[in-house]
Amino acid sequence: MGSQPNMQGAPKPERIWTRDFVFICLANFFVFLGFQMTLPTIPLFLKDLGGSDQLVGVVVGVFTFSALLFRPYAGHALESKGRAFVYMTGLAIFVISIGAYAFIASIALLFAIRIVQGVGWGFSTTAGGTIATDLIPPKRRGEGMGYFGLSGNIALAFGPALGLTLVGMISFTHLFLICATFGFIALIFSSQIRYKKVEKSEYKTTTVKFDIFEKTALQPSVLLFFITTTFGGIATFLPLHAIEQDVSGIQLYFLVYAIFLMISRTFAGRIYDNKGHVYVFLPGAAMIVIAMILLSWLPSTTVMLVAAGFYGLGFGSVQPALQAWSVEKAPNNRKGMANATFFSFFDLGIGLGAMIFGLLASAFGYGSIYVTSAGFVMLSIMLYTYLLVKARRNTGT
Repeated sequence: MGSQPNMQGAPKPERIWTRDFVFICLANFFVFLGFQMTLPTIPLFLKDLGGSDQLVGVVVGVFTFSALLFRPYAGHALESKGRAFVYMTGLAIFVISIGAYAFIASIALLFAIRIVQGVGWGFSTTAGGTIATDLIPPKRRGEGMGYFGLSGNIALAFGPALGLTLVGMISFTHLFLICATFGFIALIFSSQIRYKKVEKSEYKTTTVKFDIFEKTALQPSVLLFFITTTFGGIATFLPLHAIEQDVSGIQLYFLVYAIFLMISRTFAGRIYDNKGHVYVFLPGAAMIVIAMILLSWLPSTTVMLVAAGFYGLGFGSVQPALQAWSVEKAPNNRKGMANATFFSFFDLGIGLGAMIFGLLASAFGYGSIYVTSAGFVMLSIMLYTYLLVKARRNTGT
């Protein structure tokens, strides 16, 4: 009798690193690795096809807007058709579209395939975040989403460096086939996950035509929008900016970023769980501002690497905290839509940022991208402060 409470007590549900959580992290890592290898190399590929800076921004933008348009459908499908259907369909579309890059030779075809890739990306990333949310104990959601985010962000850090290294050694054709292979590995891992069954609820809103976001996720998602404009500026234009500034070691930027990103994961999630987002968001956003100012200046490799450290700590703290915040108040049958809302604003920030930055780069040079990015983050800090003060007035604290 005395042992029964231990068998049904807290230790088991509090565990983060279950078999299925490991598989979703591995799948997330490989799909992000395949994707991030293309992020700095697609602009180079487009330049090789004869494209301009404006076209670089549009190519990034058309991808993110494609993902944005399909995320609400993915959010609904997660609750009606199930996690496995949405995730594995998205991964399959991703693999096919990335592999198709290896066989194209025109800008028009590149645009078309980018749209298809955006659909796969919208499905797979919305589903991946929701699946991770299902698997993480609610009381450790900040910490767990930090680990899950780390799987994608390590790939984000090493993927661009690997892509830039390989593009100087092999053809674009072979590069894109390697990227598709990583996506296929993610598909294999996804097939091994034991997915949560769809919850039937009388409050489910599958019949509402214009149900395209989860209102409880709007505040952190809007804050994320301003933050992710910086991501678009770094991933899309930093290699070109470094070349123009005659600064070497762009691959090292992503490596240093990865190291400091991992450092942030050791403490940021726990701070969020124990003290709330105020202790994570404001310091993280401030570090991103510092990074943007340093990148706008960019006189040397040393300054670039210092900026990488600040950006890794800042982005690595802010992004998973905002994602945990976006799903924590959503009803159980709306977690998929909460993640869809979160990633829609993620996409919107990158897409609009890339388009705006393409125009800025042509008119004022690459340095203007990062000054503008710092301004966007300052707007997020101002908005967050307003929301915080408003919430505390409403609660009387």
